[in-house]
Amino acid sequence: MRPLPPTVKSPGSPVVARSATARFDAIYAQSVGFVWRCLRSLGVEGTALEDAAQEVFLVVHRQLDGFERRSSLKTWIFGIVRRVASNQRRTARRKDGRTQSLFRQPLAPAAGPLEHAQAQEAARFVQRFLARAGDKKRDVFLLAVLEQMTMPEVAEALSIPLNTAYTRVRAARADFQRALAELRGSYG
Repeated sequence: MRPLPPTVKSPGSPVVARSATARFDAIYAQSVGFVWRCLRSLGVEGTALEDAAQEVFLVVHRQLDGFERRSSLKTWIFGIVRRVASNQRRTARRKDGRTQSLFRQPLAPAAGPLEHAQAQEAARFVQRFLARAGDKKRDVFLLAVLEQMTMPEVAEALSIPLNTAYTRVRAARADFQRALAELRGSYG
């Protein structure tokens, strides 16, 4: 076996290790908000949310060297998020609601009581809508509408044809509009 040229470091060297750590740190910083929002939208709640986010990044860290860039980083991470969220929901169903979360979303410091109440009501409405939507519509609504990914990215993340993604997002938006109209009707 030939020795490596002096400008190339071996995989076990500190320079490679630091660059891999820096790469993961950059991915974490860029993706942590996306991961948390997606996990919440996929039905992971309370203290399970923190555990699920940690699990997602453990998988990302473990599989980062094998990421072949056949998809965007965001769609690859979403695939991991979906699997982790599914596992978390299954675990929560097995526990059968025997435990209650003490986790509460922190209040925004500048928001007054009215704004806070309105934001909580809106968030609960979206969460109820996502919980009632089927998995297919929920996933496409989450990525296209809430995360504002492009439809080609959504199709790639969900491994579906582009036209199917467009059809599902139209149907999900129509369902959302109906649910919103029902909510408005209940107030008036």
